[in-house]
Amino acid sequence: MTGVLITGGTGKTGSTLAELLRRSGVPVRVASRIPAADAPDAVRFDWRDPATHPAALHGMDRVYLVPPVDTTDPMPLVEPFLAEADRLGVRRVVLLGAAIVLPGAASALELAARVRARPGWVVLRPSGFMQNFLAPHPLGEGIRRRGEIRTAAGTGRVGWIDARDIAAVAAVLLTGPYGHPDDRRDYLLTGPKALNYQDAAQIITLHTGRPVRVVPVGVAEQADAYRASGMPDAFAAALAAVDVGIRTGRDARVSTAVLDLTGRPPRTFAEFVQDHAPQWADVGTLED
Repeated sequence: MTGVLITGGTGKTGSTLAELLRRSGVPVRVASRIPAADAPDAVRFDWRDPATHPAALHGMDRVYLVPPVDTTDPMPLVEPFLAEADRLGVRRVVLLGAAIVLPGAASALELAARVRARPGWVVLRPSGFMQNFLAPHPLGEGIRRRGEIRTAAGTGRVGWIDARDIAAVAAVLLTGPYGHPDDRRDYLLTGPKALNYQDAAQIITLHTGRPVRVVPVGVAEQADAYRASGMPDAFAAALAAVDVGIRTGRDARVSTAVLDLTGRPPRTFAEFVQDHAPQWADVGTLED
């Protein structure tokens, strides 16, 4: 193997993946818009600047692909990159897709189909990230600042997964043989149990001593809160609308893929909370 290019290399899954691969002696190249000056394996990469794509891909035969964030239409930005990867003979792409698809985001489905169609390329479809319960995500900020979770999802459940488990799966697929034994091109990734926000609030309260309550809101109010956090209008509206699907039970699925691929079960939400307990320290009521 020549090396692994990690786009989104400083993000939730990319940074963990980079560390896992380094520990295994795998050459990595960490791509980001503002690479660290003192990181020898860092490279400048910008989805909106195709001129940065060839240099990032040069000499790499495998790619961890994290699409542009905060957009419902990633395909126009990613397609030139995939074309360049094809031209350079990249043998494996592992795409960080999503099990919970944003309403009106047909482009994300098109991107996943584009990756699945290429032999040796794989799509990961993780459920909601447990890391969303941490700041600076709006959900995590609400817990930290006000001790509350505002949601339009009712009692709908999600198979929340720790980003570290997603990275572990990606590491297996990026360092294993060209064709994985089961020859699959799509993996649903979840934690061990589907939980609703009420369950999550109780677990955080139990393991941190920080009282957390669930406050029901409407989809429009949820979208306004996302916009206030700095999300683009269209993305904020689509993300808020996800709660409608959660409320119906559509996203309560649980899979065994993490165990099947890594040989160990995914972390529970309680384990995640225990690992990050200090981040929910009571900072007082910072806003009404």
